Amino acid sequence: MPRPFNLLYPLDTFYAAAGRPLPSAVRLEPEEVPEPYHRLLVPTHDMTPTLEAFHGDRIHLRVLDRRLEEAALCRLVDLVLNGQERPVEFGAIVIYLDPFPESAREALLEGYRPLGTILADYAIPHQSCPQAFLKITPDQFIADALNLNASPELFGRRNVLLTDRGEVIADIIEILPPV
Repeated sequence: MPRPFNLLYPLDTFYAAAGRPLPSAVRLEPEEVPEPYHRLLVPTHDMTPTLEAFHGDRIHLRVLDRRLEEAALCRLVDLVLNGQERPVEFGAIVIYLDPFPESAREALLEGYRPLGTILADYAIPHQSCPQAFLKITPDQFIADALNLNASPELFGRRNVLLTDRGEVIADIIEILPPV
């Protein structure tokens, strides 16, 4: 059965739980995403290694909110450059734990390494399948998470990661700060 599409899922679940209105977001066609965001967001690759290559540094997580719901780990996070402690992505993610080996599940629950790093470290076959591209006007919460003084338009994507068998292992919203 096809899954219903929600442009801002899973970000919307965190906002609903906090009683916050969602930020304004517009869906873009891939060709409408400007550079350098186009080359970071539009290809079907994992964001963590892409951002590490783009910024020339390793990345770790800063967990802003977290909950465990049955077999799913839900997190609101910043991806942060190790050497500078500067956020290079704000994201909301639901990770479905069942497809992961026990050791990878433990690493996910520790909450320090991004999912992309864990997928690489444990050689877990998967595919990144961007579902939509976004132009977002950040609210104060996102601006604070990304250390922004102003509220410029930001760009992001709604992404799904799948196993080789087509099982969903993660639903993700990935929002990039100005570069």
